[in-house]
Amino acid sequence: MLFPIFYSWPFMAFFFIPLFSGGHLSIFKSGFAPVITLSLASLLLGGCVVHHGQFDEMGSMTVRRSSCPAVAVPDYTGDVTLFNPSDQRTASAIDIEAVITKLRPKCDDTASGPVVTHLTFTVQARRRHVGGARDITLPYFVAVMRAGTRLLSKEMGTVRIHFEPGQMATDTEVTTSSAIDHDSATLPRDIIRQLNKVRQVTDVDASVDPTNDPKVRAAMKEASFEMLVGFQLTEPQLAYNATR
Repeated sequence: MLFPIFYSWPFMAFFFIPLFSGGHLSIFKSGFAPVITLSLASLLLGGCVVHHGQFDEMGSMTVRRSSCPAVAVPDYTGDVTLFNPSDQRTASAIDIEAVITKLRPKCDDTASGPVVTHLTFTVQARRRHVGGARDITLPYFVAVMRAGTRLLSKEMGTVRIHFEPGQMATDTEVTTSSAIDHDSATLPRDIIRQLNKVRQVTDVDASVDPTNDPKVRAAMKEASFEMLVGFQLTEPQLAYNATR
């Protein structure tokens, strides 16, 4: 799905893709790179991907909107700290720390069936006291959100962390997946026509961003999905992450 976007070079600015436009979760570690230009912000909210260098003689940039979900780690769920004794919360009582990092999504939105995203991420763990071999198991979740507010699914998994004798830090790779309905992640045809409408310089709406239309923004939001991964934390663990 290609949209022609016009903008003025002097107004270029860097920004990061917000996963939620006004909810309780904000920007986090994302599997997508920063994108350029203020005028593309509303399209990127809908999962668009910029193909750099695709300019025509009029100075327009081509943007392809992907049906693939944005991938991210929600605030306060990307790391976990285990204590010994378990009821202590001091630095000296820290036993093991683990963090989710290096999100690597692989998604194909060209098929007619469900949009399946395979996600590989790394769990980096470090123990405070070096000793013999040790294994721990950490629970994590994979959730799919729609429009930034509606939870469609949530699945649980576990990752096994293994320390060799004398090893202080270790990395473990985890692979998981999610699926969303292709039609649900596709914009309605009338919205696509409005976005793809060719405007001449002399047209009244030549300088009007079509994504400013509330109907267009609502449709783009409804067709936007997020795949979230994080540690399944207990209430004390979550409170520790939020207040430290």
